[in-house]
Amino acid sequence: MYPAAFEYHAPASVGEALKLLGKLDDAKILAGGHSLIPMMKLRLAQPKHLIDLRKVPGLTGIKEDKGMISIGAMSTHWEVESSKVLKAKCPVVSETAAMIGDPAVRNKGTIGGSLAHGDPAADMPATVIALGAEFVCQGKKKRTVKVDAWFTGLMETALGEDELLVEIRVPALAKGTGAAYLKFPHPASRFAVVGVAAVVTLDKNGTCTKAGVGVTGAGSKAVRAKGVEAALTGKRLDAAAIEAAAAKAADGVDVQADLQGSVEYKAHLCRVFAKRAIEAAVKRAQG
Repeated sequence: MYPAAFEYHAPASVGEALKLLGKLDDAKILAGGHSLIPMMKLRLAQPKHLIDLRKVPGLTGIKEDKGMISIGAMSTHWEVESSKVLKAKCPVVSETAAMIGDPAVRNKGTIGGSLAHGDPAADMPATVIALGAEFVCQGKKKRTVKVDAWFTGLMETALGEDELLVEIRVPALAKGTGAAYLKFPHPASRFAVVGVAAVVTLDKNGTCTKAGVGVTGAGSKAVRAKGVEAALTGKRLDAAAIEAAAAKAADGVDVQADLQGSVEYKAHLCRVFAKRAIEAAVKRAQG
């Protein structure tokens, strides 16, 4: 099916894009298009205007500054996957990007577009939650949103209707910190039926001093697994401690039954993939 008729706009700056967004009735931002265009073709979305950000400078690029890594919102998944900075300083972000969709999706889809869209089965939300990422939004004023306030509901985020997501910031991982993202993928779409990201920091004695765990795919939005984090922190992460912590992975998650499985099945996957992700993160933290 073809989309309903719309007007196309290609602004040359962030300011111009925001001006269009403010004055046009029923306008949508177009980044990579892999979420919006299929919805338009199915007539699930029928915006009157599309504002394409591809020609807007300053929205791509990945760089480190004072222990934080800045990722331009229009950076493609492939650029994130192949970034030398991320591979060296925060490889779990590159590894997560490499699991998204297929090469066609990764070459056109953008990290900012995905995180602004807020699909409950997307991969990157789990990873940015576990890392404690920040989102830089540009409207009349620039503001920074912590990741715990970002995902607000089913395909809903803290991004205002008059704002653009311009930058994502993640920490460079210090020595003694390991991170991993693992998922059970849908065989066709490659979205996460359930995906879990884990970030752990170990001291010299092997005790976990800090933990971050994000879960995607299981419910109506990606969430922080606070019970798992609390169970890991302050413990020596042997097999028993990891098993006990992972058992809490579905706690606080509004696990939803769907065509991929029942509530019980998806809760089980949360626990299984939490254990695997934590084990992988611990192994990396140990060097």
